[in-house]
Amino acid sequence: MNHLYLEIGPKKVFACSIDWPGWCRIGGSEDQAIEAFLTYEPRYRVIADRAGLPFTPGDPVITEHVKGDMTTDFGAPGAIPPSDHTPVTEAEAVRAAALLTAAWAEFDAYATVAPEELRKGPRGGGRDRTKMIGHVTEAERAYARKIGLKHKPLKSPEDLTAMRAAITETLGAPSAGGAEQGWPARYATRRIIWHVLDHLWEMQDRST
Repeated sequence: MNHLYLEIGPKKVFACSIDWPGWCRIGGSEDQAIEAFLTYEPRYRVIADRAGLPFTPGDPVITEHVKGDMTTDFGAPGAIPPSDHTPVTEAEAVRAAALLTAAWAEFDAYATVAPEELRKGPRGGGRDRTKMIGHVTEAERAYARKIGLKHKPLKSPEDLTAMRAAITETLGAPSAGGAEQGWPARYATRRIIWHVLDHLWEMQDRST
C-alpha cells in the first residue's frame, strides 16, 4: 500500500505520500489531488531507481487529513501531519537520505542539459534555468535552518556540496520525531525533496 495524507487548504488540496517522501501533487479537490498524484508515479520511479530502491507503491490509502492554509493554496505542502512527529528509525533515515541524494542528482543532471531560456507559462511567467537553480539552492539554505543547520550565502559549488552533505547527515540519522529546530525530520525530508522535484519536473516540462 501507498500511505497518503491529504492537506486540505481553503481552495487547494495536496496529496502526499508518507512512504515516498517528496511525492506530492496538488489539485482543486481531494479527487483531483489524488489523480494528479497518481499521474506522477512514473516520474517518481526515476528517483527511486536512482536511489537504488525497489519501487512498488501499490494502491493509495488515505491515512490522515490535515488542515492546510494559505501556503497550501499558494502551492507548497505546509502542514505537518501527526505521523511526522513519530520516531524515525535508522532504516527509514537511511532510505530518506538515499532519496534525497537521488533527487538532487537528478535535478543537477537535468540542469546541465536544460536550455537557459525555458518556455513561459500561460501567463508569461516562470523562472529561466539559472534563476530556478538559484531559487532551489537558496530555499535549501532556508530549509536547513529548520533542522538546526546554518550556512552562509552559497558562493561556490563546494559550498553547496557541503550544505547538502550536512543536510543529508542530519536527515540520514534516526530521529525522535521532535521539532526542536522548527521541522521534524520526516517533514523536512518530504519538503526538501518535494521542492527539488517540483522544480525538476517544471524544468523538464518547460524545456519542450
